[in-house]
Amino acid sequence: MKVPLLDLQAQYVSLQHNVRAAIARVFDSQQFVLGPEVAALEKELAAYCGTTEAVGCASGSDALLLALMALDIGPGDEVITTPFTFFATGSAITRLGARTVFVDIDPVTYNIDASRIDAAITSRTKAIMPVHLYGQCADMDAVLSVARDKNVPVIEDAAQAIGAEDKGRRAGSMGLAGCFSFYPTKNLGGAGDGGLVTTSSGDFASRLKRLRTHGGFTEYEHEEVGVNSRLDALQAAVLRVKLPHLDEWSNTRAQRAAIYSELLEQADLSFDLKTPFVRPNNRHIFHQYVVRVPQQRNALSVHLKSHDIGTKVYYPIPLHLQQCFGFLGYKPGDFPEAERAALETMALPMFPEITDAQQEYVVKTIESFKP
Repeated sequence: MKVPLLDLQAQYVSLQHNVRAAIARVFDSQQFVLGPEVAALEKELAAYCGTTEAVGCASGSDALLLALMALDIGPGDEVITTPFTFFATGSAITRLGARTVFVDIDPVTYNIDASRIDAAITSRTKAIMPVHLYGQCADMDAVLSVARDKNVPVIEDAAQAIGAEDKGRRAGSMGLAGCFSFYPTKNLGGAGDGGLVTTSSGDFASRLKRLRTHGGFTEYEHEEVGVNSRLDALQAAVLRVKLPHLDEWSNTRAQRAAIYSELLEQADLSFDLKTPFVRPNNRHIFHQYVVRVPQQRNALSVHLKSHDIGTKVYYPIPLHLQQCFGFLGYKPGDFPEAERAALETMALPMFPEITDAQQEYVVKTIESFKP
């Protein structure tokens, strides 16, 4: 049996007629950049995420960049975030000339440890950027509490967490803004790159719309220097076909995650393996199903791949140890929980269409691993 890490073909089979019709609609209109498809998607996603505004852009990476630009973040400023995340989180800060200030993670959820944020805030702190990793929200009550006390805006990196909830609040609705990615592998994935920023501030949304079109509301008048980061109408059309199915897919992912956890807890393992922890009153959408395997992670990964089971490490090198961020002056040991997670975590196959037989095969193969 072969079990891929992700199977996009399985999702496409059931939607291909509607997806192709949506693409044809865009070609018939010949409106390929922004336009009515993007405007409709923005309205639908604002409602889905629980905000009043949503602004489409070219990628999730650009969503982070635009949100920080709209806060006028630049040289001399600091932004607090986690070192255990995808590269784009840190690169958006660095591209604007600001300094990335890392805070270690909670070893159970792998999200930013909110209890450490207060000590990292200085007079130069201009934003806090929690990441909702693997589809589970960070402890936003704690994040928002310190943010309010210090009057610092919160930008949620929700690239992996569309539809995730923290105490009934949707990812992207709790801070000043939320940033999303529609990369094809995401729970809501397009047919290429795409991104979105959500907010309930009309002024902030207006600024984002100006920044994404070279800093001007008209083609040849520019109030400021922005970027070219507009969402393609083709991507919006595809996403609009998928959006009505998103909650069903995310609920199925959660159900499949529960099956994994039950099977793994019942398995006769000869090594230590920790299943994902789901915070109370929290909707985890399981963009990834990530287990923790102290000491044996790499060997287990090789074992699974030798049995045609997809697996991947998210993320093998924390951002503070990336060569390009060496100028920040961090060193090994500065964020021990992030470093341990980088050495011990791995993702198992996870997609809504994964079958009982495939999950059972994955767990039996894990059970057969003898360190």
